Amino acid sequence: MELDVRTAPAGETDPQSAYRELSTNQDAQLVDVRTRAEWSFVGAPDLAAIGKEPLLIEWQTWPSMAVAGDFIQQLRDQLAARGVDQNAPLYFLCRSGVRSGAAALAAAKAGFPHTFNVTAGFEGPADGDRHRGTVAGWKAGGLPWSQS
Repeated sequence: MELDVRTAPAGETDPQSAYRELSTNQDAQLVDVRTRAEWSFVGAPDLAAIGKEPLLIEWQTWPSMAVAGDFIQQLRDQLAARGVDQNAPLYFLCRSGVRSGAAALAAAKAGFPHTFNVTAGFEGPADGDRHRGTVAGWKAGGLPWSQS
């Protein structure tokens, strides 16, 4: 199922604003929708300083990159495990903001009223040397992250 992010009821925000909201709103959650390989090899947001952990839920699964049919159920289950209801602000993050936009839209359509796509994602667009993580996004913005 292809979703048109341009008509999303979900809002958009930049990484710094998302981190600020995550820091000040106890219920706000970061949902990283990249693949397991990306979390392992590229890195992941580190929310330890604000007493949180991102929810790691693949929007698309590697290697087929098919949309995960149980994405919304996984989201519900992980929020419930944290004692967070679906009215909490949810900030969706991927590599560049495309997959997370689709995931935020799907969540909004599934009844989550406060979904936000984190524009530029974790790594942002490629720079002049075709490297990511230097121009925009979570990493380039100097926000905390770690790599395993």
